[in-house]
Amino acid sequence: MSPDEFDEFYAGSWSRLVGQLYAMTGNLAEAQDVVQEAFVRAWRGREELSGAQAPEAWVRTVAWRLAVSRWRRARSSLLAVFRHGALPDAPGPGPEYAALVAALRKISEEQRRVVVLHYLCDLPVAEVARETGAPEGTVKVRLSRARAALAKHLSDDLMEMSA
Repeated sequence: MSPDEFDEFYAGSWSRLVGQLYAMTGNLAEAQDVVQEAFVRAWRGREELSGAQAPEAWVRTVAWRLAVSRWRRARSSLLAVFRHGALPDAPGPGPEYAALVAALRKISEEQRRVVVLHYLCDLPVAEVARETGAPEGTVKVRLSRARAALAKHLSDDLMEMSA
């Protein structure tokens, strides 16, 4: 199935499939989500889909299975709550954490990533380098520059908080 044929198939069957899944699930948002996910999977396997005798039935079946899978996960979660009780409320982040997050937003994405991986995830520099695809020397430079930038931003944020 060519991309243009798939676009026509999508445009011609989207509303009908959402309506059918809505009738099956009783939840419009859920129907839209599972039909959309089914179309994503159909796009990935559109060569296989073009060989199917009823592509719309294929998408409908995938969407239905997705809905059932979601129900099972939700039911399992609910049963776990009944068996073990709800998890206790975790305290929200304190002002120090909010200041840290605000300061992290002010540095580059590369610096933010290495800081979080190294200091919050407790990964050694070598592991951070592997995960980011950067040489260890680059990771060390980013950490050094990030610490300097964070020190400035954190002192600015703390000054604003105390004012």
